[in-house]
Amino acid sequence: MTARVERLASFQGLHTTAWPALTLFRADSVGAPTCAMYGPGLGLALQGAKQILLGQQSFLHEPASYMVNAVDVPVSSQVVRASNEAPCLCLTFRLDLQCIRELLPGVQLRRGASVSASGLSISPLDGGLLDPLLRLVRLLDAPRDLEVLGPLIERELLYRLLSGEQGALLAQIATSGSQGHQVSRAIDWLRQHYDEPLRIDDLAARVNMSASSLHHHFRAITAMSPLQYQKQLRLHEARRLLLADQCDVATAAHRVGYESPSQFSREYSRAFGAPPLRDVARLRTSDAGAIA
Repeated sequence: MTARVERLASFQGLHTTAWPALTLFRADSVGAPTCAMYGPGLGLALQGAKQILLGQQSFLHEPASYMVNAVDVPVSSQVVRASNEAPCLCLTFRLDLQCIRELLPGVQLRRGASVSASGLSISPLDGGLLDPLLRLVRLLDAPRDLEVLGPLIERELLYRLLSGEQGALLAQIATSGSQGHQVSRAIDWLRQHYDEPLRIDDLAARVNMSASSLHHHFRAITAMSPLQYQKQLRLHEARRLLLADQCDVATAAHRVGYESPSQFSREYSRAFGAPPLRDVARLRTSDAGAIA
């Protein structure tokens, strides 16, 4: 698996593949912390290591373990082990929650498995999960076979995931009416309306929870309050707008819901470690160096 991924990801950065849900990552050196949005997915570290921060929680993602992220969360990620001789290599598989819901009735969840308080968890890797992933990576070199066999392997992969240590977490998020699913609905609403004023009572009523219950379970899963989560969404979208060179700083601040450009710049600097224009310039320089 490592040799195949290293060949397919021949230079630094993220690499899409012929299977849309599958993404590869490579880094040839240790890097600075970067902020990112992690969507529902399965992550596998093949070589090297990443340090991931979700709120005040810290996770070391390294080989012999897999990471499951059940909801969209803003994280800080840093490559902490990598070199030209042994680059950091990771594989991410985007999870289809609708497919998970369809599989749940036929899955025997592991007895005694506890539901993690966090929407992001790391567990020891087992062969049952690795095998379908390896077969899917092999099929990237056989496009015709991938078209036919890919959907079957994806369902097997999700089945193995649900049968494993993190199955209970995914089941809670995917099961309609559960507190995890209600929080997931609140997250979906925030992602679509991040630029609007937020009233917790209104959001709680929208997902059929009390304000105190929403706050408690939202923080347990995302490691932040709904207001803090909305702020992260706004800052990430502003960063995307600035990187795409679609507007200036004041316009970006206004588009994502800030009334005060100065407040936006302060919060941006706290989140990303530099003022907006300096941060964007640094990212562009970094990307150009990676491509070269």
